[in-house]
Amino acid sequence: MKQNDIPTPYYIVYENKIRQNLDLITYVEKEAGVKIIMAFKANALWRTFPIFREYERDCTASSLNELRLGREELKRDVYSYCPAYTEATIDEYLAESTHITFNSIHQYLRFRAKLQEYNLNVPADRRVSPGLRVNPQCSVIETDIYNPALPGSRFGVTADMLDGNLPEGIEGFHFHQLCESTSYDLEKVLEAFDAQFGQYLSRLKWVNMGGGHLMTRQGYDIEHLIKVLRTFRNKYPNLEIILEPGSAFTWRTGDLITSVVDIVENQGIKTAIIDASFACHMPDTLEMPYKPIISEASDSDKAPYVYRLGGNSCLSGDFMGDWRFEKPLKIGDRLTLEDMNHYTTVKTNMFNGIQHPSIVLCDRAGDCHYLRVFDYNDYKTRMS
Repeated sequence: MKQNDIPTPYYIVYENKIRQNLDLITYVEKEAGVKIIMAFKANALWRTFPIFREYERDCTASSLNELRLGREELKRDVYSYCPAYTEATIDEYLAESTHITFNSIHQYLRFRAKLQEYNLNVPADRRVSPGLRVNPQCSVIETDIYNPALPGSRFGVTADMLDGNLPEGIEGFHFHQLCESTSYDLEKVLEAFDAQFGQYLSRLKWVNMGGGHLMTRQGYDIEHLIKVLRTFRNKYPNLEIILEPGSAFTWRTGDLITSVVDIVENQGIKTAIIDASFACHMPDTLEMPYKPIISEASDSDKAPYVYRLGGNSCLSGDFMGDWRFEKPLKIGDRLTLEDMNHYTTVKTNMFNGIQHPSIVLCDRAGDCHYLRVFDYNDYKTRMS
């Protein structure tokens, strides 16, 4: 099946681009001597997991659903972190995880006895390594909704809470301060982390540096990242260093293909209504916010035809703009909204009952295959 034969709207994922990202991540992993695992929070298209399995990628989970998906479909080790475990969830986390991070000292103390009992009753290779999420309070993120270092953050233990006392049994620290960040941001965070928590590191087995390492973005300083990681690893050779990026694995590996279904004009503003929705199918564009690149639009600020894009929902704010085009848009024109394979399919919703875009994989030979086609039953069963 060729791409132009597929009815819109649909997400399309390109196998070649996924492999390019995986090759680069594998290079960083080997050169820096660290372990890089995949976060499902950015992308959980499990029908693409056979590609990732070839690269022996472990994963991180923040819910029981992600945990089960990692075990069942990626078939690799799972590193778990959840803001709060409960009596109803802790047993399954322990049974299916290799590492488990607790968000607070209270959470760890609450479940420490259960964890220790579990580890006493399983073979050594099945034991779960417990860690504590820490907060170096170093902010490198401008968008508050994605900033875990805001004052009053619910994430992690600050240095004053430990006050020189590492809870008995803790084997690792986990911090997550980045969001689509640079290696220089990581370097800044590591300085704060080392200054505040370095006194404990000789007693630990591992440090998880969380996600947000956008190493596959064009212009990212890969060699500087490797240098930063090597330097930290050489200072603390007892530690296994773990990174768990999300977006980096699927950055610029897929698009959303949509069609213009109407064009309206009000007070001099032309809006091209598409058969997809920013609110339903690209929610990060409104949350961040950011304006996606459209392949068919012009880079020139002199292109004569200017349009907003409006989503096909009844939400007044379901629009984004403006884009310039070299020729007028017309009903039936296809538009390619680029880089829509991370934080899209995992965050979509069915507001208004709008039909969910199909999901398509383009393989290395250039042939397209449906991974999933959604219908009325998907909406109906989700609402029941």
